[in-house]
Amino acid sequence: MKKVITFGEIMMRLNPEGYLRFAQATRFEATYAGGEANVSVSLANYGEETAFVTKLPEHDIGTNALNALRQYGVDTTRILRGGSRLGLYYVEKGASQRGSKVIYDRANSAIAMSKREEYDWPRLLEGADWFHFTGITPALGGELPDICLDALQEAKRMGLTVSCDLNYRGKLWTREKAGEIMTNLMPYVDVCIANEEDAKDVFGIAAKDTDVSSGKLNRDGYISVASQLMERFHFKAVAITLRGSVSASDNNWSGLLYDGKAAFFATNYLIHIVDRVGGGDSFGGGLIHAMRKWPENPQKAIDFAVAASCLKQTIEFDFNHASEAEVLALADGNASGRVQR
Repeated sequence: MKKVITFGEIMMRLNPEGYLRFAQATRFEATYAGGEANVSVSLANYGEETAFVTKLPEHDIGTNALNALRQYGVDTTRILRGGSRLGLYYVEKGASQRGSKVIYDRANSAIAMSKREEYDWPRLLEGADWFHFTGITPALGGELPDICLDALQEAKRMGLTVSCDLNYRGKLWTREKAGEIMTNLMPYVDVCIANEEDAKDVFGIAAKDTDVSSGKLNRDGYISVASQLMERFHFKAVAITLRGSVSASDNNWSGLLYDGKAAFFATNYLIHIVDRVGGGDSFGGGLIHAMRKWPENPQKAIDFAVAASCLKQTIEFDFNHASEAEVLALADGNASGRVQR
């Protein structure tokens, strides 16, 4: 089986216990997370061969982060070691009308300070047929935009399918910088993944008659967004998550997959949120797995991706611990949440 390679930063995630606010916290729970790392863990849970590429400091905390991936079956042999620090981020979980908060402490992390010459992409991509990254990785600055470009050029030379989750993060770079850098990278991408706001934030492509803040989403407007993205960058497929926020605790959740000929929508789920951070990554992981396993069935692909990310948002912390069987059961309509005896 060919591997899926993901490339990005893994960080230590620190959050107050339960629903405590930052100002109330006297202790923090530590786990590990990162957009592309989350995707690799999802893929490993579905039985995919997946490897994660990053750079971690060569000390015990870096090794602890590496082991957090290894325990789920992610190949960590392509991880570079060096640099002085592991990135951190803090999560305050929201509830009801109080939204969640994220604070980054990732400046000068090992991967952010890494150099182009450190990445031997022909070796790092060996044995793979799919490469995945997100817009977060070039947003970390330094030489990472060029490192991403090197990876994409080599991936295309080797014939890999490339997917990218736009994942715009306003705390990492401006819309103008994101648009400039991501426009340069998109010609190498086959499958573009976005949420309700990414296309607008990065490329200025907005859905009509939509108000994300109030939870009003226009399905036809997002077909137009997907079509415009495909027309501009010649993607083979565009997938968009559709989140209607009732409150921080309750969200409507769906998605669409557009292949240039038709738009395929998944079931809408009303989710009572346990932890929404990592929800988009679980969608990406589910989509990649489904597109690889059922390449001729776009409806099944989007159904699987949305069901996978629905389940993730009922699970604490970033990693999705849902199995393929659990995802398929939900996608097939078993949404009652009854006790399994």
